[in-house]
Amino acid sequence: MSAPPQVLALRAPGIGDLLTAVPALRALRRGFPAARLVLAAPPGLTGLVELIGGIDATTPAEGPDGLHWAGPPPRLAVNLHGSGPQSIDALRATRPDELLTHGHPDRPGVTGPPWQSEVHEVRRWCDLVDGYGLPADTTDLTLARPDLPAPVPDAVVIHPGAAHMSRRWPPERFAQVARALHADGHHVVVTGSPAEGDLTAEVTARAGLPAAADLAPRCTPELLAALVAAARLVVCGDTGTAHLATAYRTPSVLLFGPTTPERWGPERDGPHTVLWDGTTGDPHGDRPDPGLLRIGATEVLHAARARLGS
Repeated sequence: MSAPPQVLALRAPGIGDLLTAVPALRALRRGFPAARLVLAAPPGLTGLVELIGGIDATTPAEGPDGLHWAGPPPRLAVNLHGSGPQSIDALRATRPDELLTHGHPDRPGVTGPPWQSEVHEVRRWCDLVDGYGLPADTTDLTLARPDLPAPVPDAVVIHPGAAHMSRRWPPERFAQVARALHADGHHVVVTGSPAEGDLTAEVTARAGLPAAADLAPRCTPELLAALVAAARLVVCGDTGTAHLATAYRTPSVLLFGPTTPERWGPERDGPHTVLWDGTTGDPHGDRPDPGLLRIGATEVLHAARARLGS
């Protein structure tokens, strides 16, 4: 018996980026029911990939340059990573029968729809596969719950980190919110990656929380998903944790800046309060965005209490 055809999709950034591609990945699954669907993604996200469902295997890729495909040429290679040209080149190197990607001016021989900068990230990938004849639902974002139990059920999750400093609200303000919610009687925990241990320890200490409330030292993506799925509230910036709250319909207060929520905010209705100054800036900057800094702790605390009260 011949091996089934393979569909290879590339989506190799972080948690939030992966979760915005969920509807498109499910459309690929429906469109190629007999194929082996392989996702190229960072190895640390394998546990979250399993929660999407329908993906047969993963292959490691830390960014497009990290994709080293050893299998036979895919029936279809799908660029869900970015505008290119690096991601285009990485998938072309797998010698696919077909390549589904956005076009790029530096690769005139590659056909595909033009890249549109001002479009929601979920809709971007849905439109790409829809143009191939694979309809995707932008609200199809729900993840399965991990088998791992939540370390703290019904917690208020404070997640102060972000990939870039421009998206990081000041730790003393996160601590102010955490301290007040703890005083209200809520079980407050602080999350982050192990690499963000200094930040989470600072917020935990400033908030007067017990040291055990800092979950960063053991916070794998799967543990974070289990925690968010069972949480009472999430308070965070424009991060992967915000997308987990959307995936599980967990109430959240989301702080945006310098990116706009029209591009990265919740794509479907849900119990989410989005706070945004209305201005944009450099999402990869090395200092907190001025618009983000104009969101005060009192405003965030008021929104958090409103969500907890409802």
